[in-house]
Amino acid sequence: MANVSVYNMEGKEVGQMELNDAVFGVEVNEHLVHLAVVSQLAAKRQGTQKAKTRSEVSGGGKKPWRQKGTGHARQGSIRAPQWKGGGVVFAPVPRDYTFKMNKKEKRLALKSALTTRVQENKLVVIDELKFSEIKTKNMKAVLDAVKVSQALLVLDENDKNVVLSARNLPDVKTAMINTINVYDILKYNTVVATKAAVEKIEEVYA
Repeated sequence: MANVSVYNMEGKEVGQMELNDAVFGVEVNEHLVHLAVVSQLAAKRQGTQKAKTRSEVSGGGKKPWRQKGTGHARQGSIRAPQWKGGGVVFAPVPRDYTFKMNKKEKRLALKSALTTRVQENKLVVIDELKFSEIKTKNMKAVLDAVKVSQALLVLDENDKNVVLSARNLPDVKTAMINTINVYDILKYNTVVATKAAVEKIEEVYA
């Protein structure tokens, strides 16, 4: 089992924490991690692009000139794709880009992402995170104390003071246990989690 240091809000080490290998020490499956990221990004796509085919553009009901004898190439409609104002050959249509991943695949992808953060020493555990007021400066001071600039902040509960204190920091995102995902874990350089959050993650995903 891997051990990580536990820090207080001043950045001082106050203990050690043993991580559960069933969550933070699995064999990394890069393929499933890739699938999870692609799946999440695909689900965000609007899929509302649309262009008209030759059957949808207006006009073109009449043959522009007779078949033979004019010297021109034969044409059936002025709304064929080769004409200006004509339809698009394989026009894009509104579609849904989402695709399904099995529950076990999603869980393993998440565990793989968390494991990579532990292996790269990019998991920082804080004993607790509590603010008496909403102040971005306080959150910045905590992150500076643990030498982190870009972070996914994982909380065990929705603490309004903490969430709002982090909201104005451009490279920081807060997440609850039930909202963490592979994309965010990989996007942000470091995962900063409270000790209680790590324990809940182990409880849910082990």
